[in-house]
Amino acid sequence: MNKDFLKEVVLDKQKSLKEAKRRYPEDELRMKLEEPHVYRPFKAAVSALGKLNIIGEIKKASPSEGLLRENFDPIRLSRLYQNAGCSAVSILTEEKYFLGKISYLNQVRKIINLPILRKDFIFDPYQLYESKFFGADCVLLIAELLKDGKLSEFLSIAKRLELDCLVEVNELKDLKYALDQGSEIIGINNRNLHSLKMVSQAASDLIRFVPEDRIIVLESGISKHAEYLKYSKLKVNALLIGSAFMKSEDIKKKIDEIVEGREPGSKAALARKAPKKKRVRKKKSAQK
Repeated sequence: MNKDFLKEVVLDKQKSLKEAKRRYPEDELRMKLEEPHVYRPFKAAVSALGKLNIIGEIKKASPSEGLLRENFDPIRLSRLYQNAGCSAVSILTEEKYFLGKISYLNQVRKIINLPILRKDFIFDPYQLYESKFFGADCVLLIAELLKDGKLSEFLSIAKRLELDCLVEVNELKDLKYALDQGSEIIGINNRNLHSLKMVSQAASDLIRFVPEDRIIVLESGISKHAEYLKYSKLKVNALLIGSAFMKSEDIKKKIDEIVEGREPGSKAALARKAPKKKRVRKKKSAQK
């Protein structure tokens, strides 16, 4: 892909945002948000101790792989994630490239008890009010899109709205900026959003620069038990996994494969399939 995806998607998003503001004016959203709303702490859920937490992602397509799941049902998928033991659910709401809808947030919120992350390209304060109105508990903020102190402004608004923020970075300069701005949950994306290419060493390079008191969520390209084990040994709190689950016919089985090593041909799987050797009891010699 020769085009700069991040620039392209933001330009498209600016156009669709005008229509969103027309349908749901910000003043109306703010009034609605004064009504009682149950807070589901995303930060606490993805930083639960004693395990590497899994955030199951709901997305129909991706710009790098195209359509991921034809039989796409956000409600059914959210139930599967909750029943499989995921700590939170991420929902893509960007329409053009990921075929998402913001209405999925509210639909899923009525079905499950897990915290919900809205993943989109957020660069206007209106989108924070919109996210809360439609049922998000957390929003993805891309550090690179909120430069020159804008990130701290968004973090402040989100805090007033009781929205947690997953602040995404891909390079050291963006990580340092995110930390300076007060980000508490750092999302390290193994995918470069400009080229859409995977940068497999991104996480390993950046994790050591994240202070102990911050939460780390790793994003993109996770599909194997070996990767789960690798990040379990580092100070990662959660893995956000989307494409691997969306392409799987049996999501519960795929989660078990990643978390417990139940992949076909793996040592764990072979050990379970291997027939147990029968113990042969030696006969005692007959006494004369």
